[in-house]
Amino acid sequence: MDARKLQQLAAEHGITITEDMLAQFERYYELLIEWNEKMNLTGITEKKQVYEKHFYDSITPSFYYDFTKVGSMIDVGSGAGFPGIPLKICFPALSLTVLDSLKKRLLFLEEVCKELKLQDVTFLHSRAEDAGQNLAYRETFDLATARAVARLNVLAELCLPLVKPDGAFLVMKATGIEEELNEAKKALKKLGGRTEKVESFQLPEEESDRNLIIVRKHGKTPCAYPRKAGTPANSPIL
Repeated sequence: MDARKLQQLAAEHGITITEDMLAQFERYYELLIEWNEKMNLTGITEKKQVYEKHFYDSITPSFYYDFTKVGSMIDVGSGAGFPGIPLKICFPALSLTVLDSLKKRLLFLEEVCKELKLQDVTFLHSRAEDAGQNLAYRETFDLATARAVARLNVLAELCLPLVKPDGAFLVMKATGIEEELNEAKKALKKLGGRTEKVESFQLPEEESDRNLIIVRKHGKTPCAYPRKAGTPANSPIL
């Protein structure tokens, strides 16, 4: 996939990627490769694959969820900036917070946002468990995203405490989500969420399976959650 194909496929879903945005994606790719030589950001470095597996994949949530109505979003475990930065490029009005526990990755993302002239981006160096108990962030976001960083019942405890009631949590997964959905039912209910819908699709060229789980936050998260750092992963809600 190249930049023009990205632009074309986005347009088919009603998402406009301007020439300036294409230039931002190109510079993002250059910075990703440049910094990847100094630190481990991604194992995917071939340009066509970066455009498909990182850039295109990152914007797919906007095909199924209206990002023009999202004021604030937090990308949990953002890593090299996926999906948060590509979504911010496509939706410049989005107020984005990128959360990561590794300071070096946030330094990379700060450089990306500076080079791409992205405004209204906050860089949060924290564990998600700590951020979820911090009143500055707890239940303050319209939307939280996470891209396959843990199983759904664990992700729910990391992300739902950050989302406002009536906000949403978008989980990006590959194959085999049925077991995770069943496993997470108790956690979602306990944390104030419920699965609203699941969208399944394939990447256009590689044709690997992708799933977007849309979880609606219908009530407040009990103050006991999230538990202390490490506990959700080591002792998930079952």
